[in-house]
Amino acid sequence: MKLAALLGNDTLKQRLSALQAKGKLTHSFLLTGPEGSGRHTLARILCAAMQCTAPGERPCGVCPQCRKVLDGAHPDICIVDDPEKKTIPVKLVRDACADLYIRPNEGQRKIYLFPRAQDLNQQGQNVLLKSIEEPPPYGTFLLLAEHAEQLLPTICSRCVELRLSPLPESVLLPALRERFPDVPEGTLRAAGVRAGGYLGRAAAILRDDAGLLPQSAAFVRAYCARRPEELLQVLAPMERLKRDQLRPILTQWQTLLVSALTSRSGLPPLRPECTQIAAARPVSEIMQAIGDLQLALRDLEGNVSPGAICGALTVKLR
Repeated sequence: MKLAALLGNDTLKQRLSALQAKGKLTHSFLLTGPEGSGRHTLARILCAAMQCTAPGERPCGVCPQCRKVLDGAHPDICIVDDPEKKTIPVKLVRDACADLYIRPNEGQRKIYLFPRAQDLNQQGQNVLLKSIEEPPPYGTFLLLAEHAEQLLPTICSRCVELRLSPLPESVLLPALRERFPDVPEGTLRAAGVRAGGYLGRAAAILRDDAGLLPQSAAFVRAYCARRPEELLQVLAPMERLKRDQLRPILTQWQTLLVSALTSRSGLPPLRPECTQIAAARPVSEIMQAIGDLQLALRDLEGNVSPGAICGALTVKLR
């Protein structure tokens, strides 16, 4: 099986290639790992491999079936989810199970992808169990979850679990360098450590920390110097910002403080400013400031005005 798009995870790749070579790709896979571990990448590869019509190693990535899978347009791949709902509605599961007995339109298999299987409630899982136990020969289920323990043991026992592993630094750092060529090496390494070795997580950390905002640089100077009057000069103009303008600023302040706090336990800081904060303030004050910013962000979502939020922070972040 061609698995080049999935970095690392050599043991898992060997296992899948052996299963495919023997023609024993199962009808139910459980893909587990934290967000950013590569679950969705692996799911796409599996879908393409099962639908690929090319001879030899699959997926080829170029045949019509592969292209439709990779473009998200294959009629025989059904995504069972409602992103607007906290849990997956049981009706969607019932509809999928009923649809299972309609033969594929054009593919070799009919694949039902559950991108957040951990959000199936017990009733939904019990409905799904009946179809997983005895599917038609062409029926296939791909369940994605952070941990197998989030699903019923009866579901897990009928699936082949594929657990995604963290990437070694020798694999992770080159991938991050390719995606973020302008980011310093130390920052890339710090993001990789904080992400636990998962590429998607590290990339998300770096995207969120794409650059230090002017208000953040001024905040760090005032906070480290313990100068309330300078902090007031930073926060006063922010009272006139809209909610979607204020949110990323306060989020970055919180990220800087969290990184400063965790750097004290040995984790590399994301930015030099985090080291400055850690040296200038005791742990108790940094923790208090993190809590103050968390409350400010919650108030922002609760329709408290930016003026009131910035005014409160002027008093609290001293």
